[in-house]
Amino acid sequence: MSCIFTFRHNSLTFEQLFNYNKDMENKLNDDLLYALSDFFKLMGDSTRIQLLWALEDREMCVGELALLLNMTKSAVSHQLKTLRSAKLVKAEKRGKNVFYSLSDHHVRTVLEMALEHVGE
Repeated sequence: MSCIFTFRHNSLTFEQLFNYNKDMENKLNDDLLYALSDFFKLMGDSTRIQLLWALEDREMCVGELALLLNMTKSAVSHQLKTLRSAKLVKAEKRGKNVFYSLSDHHVRTVLEMALEHVGE
């Protein structure tokens, strides 16, 4: 007896579904699942999202971010430390100032895709 599941006009046999689940088990070990969960917890904070969006266009220092977001420098520094430890932003010291930017294009892509998704 063959069981068929239908997803968006595509039919999957039980065997295909089983093989898909096996592939996902190989790709998503416990460490990756926890890391992914932590990533979404970080992205669940509106202050951190504002900081990431502010850094999407250009690098900025703590003072600029504090003025832009109407926050204290201490609050901005605290959130940036969290974002740095998650490798979502990077820092570059120049003279007495530290300039922050998005770590890579993946962060920008996640932000843009999430915005597109919630805007639908």
